[in-house]
Amino acid sequence: MSELSMAASRLQPRKKISAHRLLVTVAICASIALVLAIVMYGFDYYWLSMSERPFSPKHFLLKPSGKIGIGFGLFGFGLFLIIFLYPLRKRIKWLAVRGSARHWLDFHVIAGCLAPVIIMFHASFKFQGIAGMAFWFMSAVALSGIAGRYVYAQIPPTLISAENSLKETERIYADPLLETAFFEMAALQNMPRADEIRRMSPITALRSMLWLDLRRPFLVARLRAHSQGRNGMVGTLVGFLPSSDAQLEVAIVAARKRAGLAKRVAFLAKTQQAFHLWHVIHRPFSYSFAVLAIIHLIVVFALGYVAL
Repeated sequence: MSELSMAASRLQPRKKISAHRLLVTVAICASIALVLAIVMYGFDYYWLSMSERPFSPKHFLLKPSGKIGIGFGLFGFGLFLIIFLYPLRKRIKWLAVRGSARHWLDFHVIAGCLAPVIIMFHASFKFQGIAGMAFWFMSAVALSGIAGRYVYAQIPPTLISAENSLKETERIYADPLLETAFFEMAALQNMPRADEIRRMSPITALRSMLWLDLRRPFLVARLRAHSQGRNGMVGTLVGFLPSSDAQLEVAIVAARKRAGLAKRVAFLAKTQQAFHLWHVIHRPFSYSFAVLAIIHLIVVFALGYVAL
C-alpha cells in the first residue's frame, strides 16, 4: 500500500464507529419499514373522512381505543421511555458507563423522530385536546432534536484532536502527486473569513455550516465528472459514486476530511453558542410534552378508555 493510501486510510472512521453506524442504519431502516407497513395496511382507513371511518371494517382495530390503535399508543409510550433514557444516563451511574454520549444521542434522535409518527397513527390523525397538544409538543421536540444532533456533531471531542487531524490532512495535501487534484478541490474550502464568522449570530453560523455541508457532495461530484470525462460520468452516476481513479479518490477522501475539520475548528465558538441556545429551546418542549403525555395517560385510564 502506498504512503498516500495509508495516510488516507487513517482519515477513515474506525471499525467501532462503523459498527455503530451499522446499528444506526438498521434502526433507521427498521423504522422506515414499520411506518411503510402501517401505511400500506391502514391507508384505506386513514384516507376516509371521520364520518366514514366507523363504517370501515378496520375501524375497531385502528381507532385510538382499538386493538391496534392501543398497540400504537403503548409502542409510542415505549419510545417515550427510550427518549428520556438519554437525559437520565447523566444522573444514573449504571447507564453512564454504557456506551458514549454520541452513540446514545443517535438512538435518542431516532426514537424521538419515530415517536410522533407512531402517535399520529395511534390518534388516527385526530389531534384534539390534551393528546393533540402533546403531539404538537412531541413534533417540536423531534424537529429540535434533529437540529441538536447536527449541532452536536459539529463539536469535536477536543480542539487539540481536531487540529491534529487537520495537520494530518495538511501533510497529505503537501504531496506533489495530489497537487492538481487538490487545486481543483479548492472550492471545498471556501468558508467565511474568521472576522465574518465572529460577526455571525449562532443561527446564521448554523445556516452557513449547513450550507457548506449540503453543497460539498455536489462539488465532489462536479470534480469527479470533470476528471472522468463523458465516459466516466455514467459509471460514477454523474460523479456521485467513486471512480476507478485511486489517486483522485485519495484526494477526495483527504479533501472532504480537511473541509469538515476546518469548518468545525473555524465555527467552534459559534457552534458551542448554538448548542447552548438549543438546550434552552429543547428542554422546555421536552418537559412540556412529558407532562401532557402523563396527563393524557391518566385521563385515558381513569375514564376507562383502555380495557386491559
